[in-house]
Amino acid sequence: MTITVTLPKRTVSWAVFGFLVAAIVGVALSIEKQVAAQAWVEHTLYVRTALLQTLSSLLNAETGQRGFLLTGNETFLEPFNSAGQTLDERFKKLSQVVSDNDMQMQRLERLRAVATDRLASLQKRLQEKRATPDAALTDSLLNGKRLMDEARGIIAEMIAEEERLLATRNAESRWTVAAAQAGVVGALLLAILLGWAILKERQKQVAELQTANVVLREALTRAAEESEQRARVEGQLRQSQKMQAVGQLTGGLAHDFNNMLAVIVGCLNLLKRKIARGETDEEGLIDKAMECIDHAAALTHRLLAFSRQQPLAPQTVDANKLVAGMAEMIRRTLGECISVETVLGSGLWRAHVDPHQLESALLNLAVNARDAMPDGGKMTVETSNAYIDDHYARQQAEVQEGQYVLLAVTDTGFGMSADVIAKAFDPFFTTKSLGKGTGLGLSQVFGFVKQSGGHIKIYSEPGQGTTVKIYLPRFVGEGEIPAPSRDMSGDAALRGSEETLVLIVEDEDRMRSVAVAMFKDLGYSALAAQNAIEALALIDANPGVSLLFTDVVMPDMSGRALAEEALRRRPDLKVIFTTGFSRNAVIHNGVLDRGVNFLPKPFTIDQLAQKVIAVIRAMEST
Repeated sequence: MTITVTLPKRTVSWAVFGFLVAAIVGVALSIEKQVAAQAWVEHTLYVRTALLQTLSSLLNAETGQRGFLLTGNETFLEPFNSAGQTLDERFKKLSQVVSDNDMQMQRLERLRAVATDRLASLQKRLQEKRATPDAALTDSLLNGKRLMDEARGIIAEMIAEEERLLATRNAESRWTVAAAQAGVVGALLLAILLGWAILKERQKQVAELQTANVVLREALTRAAEESEQRARVEGQLRQSQKMQAVGQLTGGLAHDFNNMLAVIVGCLNLLKRKIARGETDEEGLIDKAMECIDHAAALTHRLLAFSRQQPLAPQTVDANKLVAGMAEMIRRTLGECISVETVLGSGLWRAHVDPHQLESALLNLAVNARDAMPDGGKMTVETSNAYIDDHYARQQAEVQEGQYVLLAVTDTGFGMSADVIAKAFDPFFTTKSLGKGTGLGLSQVFGFVKQSGGHIKIYSEPGQGTTVKIYLPRFVGEGEIPAPSRDMSGDAALRGSEETLVLIVEDEDRMRSVAVAMFKDLGYSALAAQNAIEALALIDANPGVSLLFTDVVMPDMSGRALAEEALRRRPDLKVIFTTGFSRNAVIHNGVLDRGVNFLPKPFTIDQLAQKVIAVIRAMEST
């Protein structure tokens, strides 16, 4: 059985790297040994030279002494006289360089003693020569020869020992060089092996990276495809939800309008039959038809409010004053079983909002609070200054950071779950039983608040009651737009004068004829035109025309363009616009243009009378 051990590539690379480091260290040690061996070679050569110089100094001293003995000339003694000091210096240096070798030190001490004895012998013979010039020299010469032979022997031994050491050290040096060369070669081979291993590892990593890139690209492609598929599904879901909302909206509209049309048609049919029979008890039928008409108009206004298309006339409003003025009406609306409390903030800022729409919104919230407390409870209306910071604004849709006037309506009713809160502002969504609500109250409030540049938020939990907070933009301009006077009650106050000539411009024949009849019934003189061309001709032909009542949406020339041309010709002319729906004609960003008089369709004869009287009084006051 064969056992195969597989080491990881990373382990092999580290092993090769370790071998390379070891080889480099070995080469460094080999070079260090080679340098040391070379130093020992130089040491041996120095010792040999010093020994030979020592022997030469002894020979020079002996030669000078013999020259003196033979000739008696003192000049021959100069090498002898300096030999003692020279030999002493040489022995000191030799002691230093051979101090690591005990055998050589022993030999050096013997050599020192022999040299000392030899110098003493030469000195004694000189003294004897000076004392007895004719004395025999045989014994002295024999003794000197013996000492010199001994000195030569010691020096020869020391030189032989140094030669042996030199040979040994030369051999070590050659081995060291060979080892260093082998180490260098090994290091190179290991470096090549390590480079090869690293290269293979990098090639493998590159291949793995390329494979990973391919996998990543495939994953990104799949993610993009999934994201695109999810976007398509979400688009289809949004379209489905949109169509569901449209279906819910149109279904609710069809249901309500069909009910109202059925009542109106039934009342008209009954009226026609009663008139044919000569009966005169038609008031009840007329009232029912008018009630349905009012309901239809209110429904249209609510839809416009939800879609943020209703014409707003914002003014500088004191919310405390408005709430205090409505408190009694709210109490009567809610009934005796529900207590109403108002908590009005001190130092409250002014709000910039349409006061009539704000009153309608508060009344809607009060009715919702009443329906949430069938067994009685408490409703609180609070006002205060508020600031919406950037962090909160970023988390909400269509909300701007800044200062707001806060109106909070709180009840102690059933409360709402999170799912109900999420749908509370949807049109025709209601939790009330069939026939108890249209589902447009909160959607109308929502549309009004958003169109006014504000924010609305519901806080509620089942069984804990509900708080609806309305944030209205703070008024930061100068001055106020005065609210129109409401002192127009009574039939006499709404009657007009035949001296006032009104020009009615309406492209729809039936609406035009009804409008003319209304003005005449109110006591005004009236002219009619079906388009702007006819209207301008009538203005030129009738200088007594003082009021222009025109539809906004007409072919060829809009009511706004007609009014601008009429005012160019007659600067003192007063204009009232009317329309069922208008965008960017007399309304911009949901707000009526400054100074514009507007009466939305459908309108009752009383509403028409109040608007005309308000315009005429404003004209007379100027």
